[in-house]
Amino acid sequence: MVTLNWVTNGGRPSDWLYLNNLDLEHEAATFAVYVIWHGAWNTQTAARTVRVGQGLVKSRLTAHLGDPAIRYYERFGPLLVTWAGVTVAQADGVENYLANRLNPLVGERFPNVLPIAVNLPW
Repeated sequence: MVTLNWVTNGGRPSDWLYLNNLDLEHEAATFAVYVIWHGAWNTQTAARTVRVGQGLVKSRLTAHLGDPAIRYYERFGPLLVTWAGVTVAQADGVENYLANRLNPLVGERFPNVLPIAVNLPW
């Protein structure tokens, strides 16, 4: 298993980043895998993974901010995000593993490669 260092707002897993409030200027050259999920506004709604992906953090997350398919899930809870740097060689396998484990609500195609097991963000 590959151990990833998932980004948070304060170093603790409970300090997740809100997708709507990100300052991504310093992430322009960061290549990573990422997970977007919605929290829960109330006890009747369970948090769910919305999107799993890979690429340059700034460009990918900026694109997702404008994606109605992702923004739809804000009605269930705030959109949260984390990412972890990986090598380009690892990215497809890690994304495949995360997609299979987290079953995202958006995204129908994921790399058809051998999965690379990693620690989950939570």
